[in-house]
Amino acid sequence: MNRGEEIVGIDNLNVYYSVQLKHDRLAWVARDAPAGAFRFAACDFGDTAQLAAATKDERFDAIVHLGAQAGVRYSIENPLAYAHSNLLGHLNVLELARHKRVRHMVYASSSSVYGVNKSLPFRVGDRVDFPISLYAATKKADELMSETYAHLYRLPLTGLRFFTVYGPWGRPDMAVWLFTDAILNGRPIKLFNNGEMKRDFTYIDDVVAGVIGCLDRPPADDGAPKAGGSVAPHNLYNLGNSSVEELGALIAMIEAACGRTAIKQLLPMQAGDVPATYADISPIERDIGFSPTTPIAVGIPHFVEWYRAYTKRIEQ
Repeated sequence: MNRGEEIVGIDNLNVYYSVQLKHDRLAWVARDAPAGAFRFAACDFGDTAQLAAATKDERFDAIVHLGAQAGVRYSIENPLAYAHSNLLGHLNVLELARHKRVRHMVYASSSSVYGVNKSLPFRVGDRVDFPISLYAATKKADELMSETYAHLYRLPLTGLRFFTVYGPWGRPDMAVWLFTDAILNGRPIKLFNNGEMKRDFTYIDDVVAGVIGCLDRPPADDGAPKAGGSVAPHNLYNLGNSSVEELGALIAMIEAACGRTAIKQLLPMQAGDVPATYADISPIERDIGFSPTTPIAVGIPHFVEWYRAYTKRIEQ
């Protein structure tokens, strides 16, 4: 919007996590939007009729499809929610992109597709045929459906495998939020695999830069191999910080930002989880010029500052 784009936002505002947080996000976006630059439609894009009704009178030339039922652990308990949003929903948005004849659609995949790949860092050319959660399986399916649409309809598509995104306005089920909330409120933090975990933590500003950079550079329909191996107009990239961090280092930074010491509860590995993630971002660096600029030493204090301000405001 700041560069003159007009945006139509779609979400069903479901109860997977705080609906108030979702409404507060929307209010924040609308408050700073230039006049007429942002419209929002409450819509379940997994419902074909709802999506058609919400978009029938809209004209747009590109789609950023970040919607999904998220969460590895929740997919074990509620698999049908993932089939609805991540399979049928993704197909519905592909159909929308096809019929609106958009110049490009950027969509969210996930680092979860790599499963328990033991080769670090994860490369987009690695095999991703052995997901260990239904969430990961749906994201792999989204990549396959997208490849089919790029091949059949020559629809330019870019899939982004996100690596542990965090920052202001983030999801309350993610580790950075959970740890910050627990430490500030004197509750134990749960450390799965006895804390022996490594993650590639990616700050939201870097993610936005990567998404917009990709949106501006649709893959060419030239028959040449793309990132990820497709010869159709379909790129696949890792979008991460390309810096693997020990969980202990993350906790220490949150403790320092909070000014409090964590109470640690050591637990075994959870089903569907992986011990380490680490992104090879060389293809997106080469093609898009993407280069993350926010290490966790900078991003964590930013998040904790935002979290304190946000929770203070909603408690008043």
